[in-house]
Amino acid sequence: MNNDTTKDVVRMHNVRFTWPGKRGFGIRIDDFAMQQGERLLLLGPSGSGKSTLLSLLAGIVTPQAGCIEVLGTDINRLGSAARDHFRAEHFGIIFQMFNLLPYGAVMDNVLLPLSFAPKRRQRTEQAGGAQSEAHRLLNALGLNQELHDSPASQLSVGQQQRVAVARALIGAPEIIIADEPTSALDRDRQNTFLDLLFSQVGHADASLIMVSHDETHASRFGRVAELNDIIRLEAAS
Repeated sequence: MNNDTTKDVVRMHNVRFTWPGKRGFGIRIDDFAMQQGERLLLLGPSGSGKSTLLSLLAGIVTPQAGCIEVLGTDINRLGSAARDHFRAEHFGIIFQMFNLLPYGAVMDNVLLPLSFAPKRRQRTEQAGGAQSEAHRLLNALGLNQELHDSPASQLSVGQQQRVAVARALIGAPEIIIADEPTSALDRDRQNTFLDLLFSQVGHADASLIMVSHDETHASRFGRVAELNDIIRLEAAS
């Protein structure tokens, strides 16, 4: 139940989804909610429905039944183009494999979401300009100024990861999704990365949902949930 100081940024109710062409596999999400400003860690192994949950949440796919409400909007009622626009404006996504443009400069990669999200671009202009905000994020994430114009392909894995975080955070989207973002890092680098991520998510006053199979991160999050407690795998009809 909501109170006067918090509200749900995500609500999923009675969601049913089956991947087209995948025989015998579907998922059910009876109830799932996430509050504004929450730092949520979802734990689960491969095959537990993690990718499907994130795709549904971000409106990449739509369920056959149920309601997915994000920031007060039932995204199932939006057309495909409108969902793409909604995702670009309100979600920052840190992909497991980063999905950077390898031959694009670091700055070009960070600024890319603003091409599809006018409200995010407007917020950067209010903060001093898109270029200035991109430099601020990269510097805050520990990426030296001299690397900002380098091709992403020339960076180390850890550096590419920080570019991916800056890209997700540029323009202060309300919801940050991090999909196994620490899987390629050793323990020390994982902790450093999470310190930086939490600092910048807090600066943007965003909500964070991170999916991982690594239980050692649990103590750092405000809420921890097992994917198996949220998602039910079931035979497709």
